Amino acid sequence: MIETDFILKDFSLENITNGIFTWKTPSNIALVKYWGKQQPQIPENTSISFTLDNCFTLTTLEYKLKNDESEVAERSRSFNFEIYFEGQKKNDFKPKIATFFKRIEQYVPFLMDFELIIKSENSFPHSSGIASSASGMGALALCVMSLEKTLNPTMTDAYFNKKASFLARLGSGSACRSVEGPLIVWGNHPKIEGSSDLFGVKFPYKIHNNFKNYQDTILLVDEGEKQVSSTIGHQLMHNHPFAKQRFQQANDNISKISKVLQSGDLPAFIEIVESEALSLHAMMMTSNPYFILMKPNTLKIINEIWGFRAQTNSNICFTLDAGANVHVLFPESEKEIVNDFIKSKLIQFCQENRYICDGIGKGAILINS
Repeated sequence: MIETDFILKDFSLENITNGIFTWKTPSNIALVKYWGKQQPQIPENTSISFTLDNCFTLTTLEYKLKNDESEVAERSRSFNFEIYFEGQKKNDFKPKIATFFKRIEQYVPFLMDFELIIKSENSFPHSSGIASSASGMGALALCVMSLEKTLNPTMTDAYFNKKASFLARLGSGSACRSVEGPLIVWGNHPKIEGSSDLFGVKFPYKIHNNFKNYQDTILLVDEGEKQVSSTIGHQLMHNHPFAKQRFQQANDNISKISKVLQSGDLPAFIEIVESEALSLHAMMMTSNPYFILMKPNTLKIINEIWGFRAQTNSNICFTLDAGANVHVLFPESEKEIVNDFIKSKLIQFCQENRYICDGIGKGAILINS
């Protein structure tokens, strides 16, 4: 599909006055990382992610049809919306949402016909290296698509999900990987059938049992806001001395991990995933200006994981997002032994001993309509 396939050309607002939609949309954790993009929100390399379950954003969209002349005139100038995050009005969030609405306007032109109230909350700390923009923008895109479906009830589920992913990408690139699960690929790649730069797609091949119900325990090393946003980090890849090599490395790793996910090769999985995590942060440390998002306790956790794996032959491994927190990945069959290790050795490195037990999820869920 191409961009024009997502333009809503004909719609009627008859019998539509007001309503509400609520979506529960998970975050995701990339196994092969996306870092660097072109406009409009096109990835420089393909990525693949596990969809999470317990780390999610709950977003409610309340809509009311504009009905007087002043409101109709207002429609031609700007979007009419308010946003609340965890019960507090957040005017500082409005510029990002306004940019998102402007980007998607041609695909969902009906948005200008409504007054909107957006209410959102996370099950995890905001801006701390868990992909809150992914789950947040994914949830908002799904709410918008639910509104579109009221205008076009014959829309198929496949088109709904694809367009939701397409719209979410225009808010936050990784958000396109949060609509469905359990494994999502984003970015056109010759070895992944159906893959696209425009939206995420389910991993199209049979996943080995080793990777079903995979576990992800997130160690909250630092719950504070990141010193450098992901948006700025992506921009710094434009003139990065190692950008070309990094994009090639990631695309090569997509080919490798595709085979691994089908064969069940856990040692190869570990090698790819940990290398990808460290490569992501190496790009941050070698950009201009350079920056470090890892904390001393991040490195202590990594070394503890390496030591435990060497001693026990466990298939535990780590990955990192754009932050200090550590995602501890392991097969469900090792849940008991790894959980004991986390409680006895790793939580001491977490802020206030906080961590989140999570695992692979199936994607977003409509809670209320």
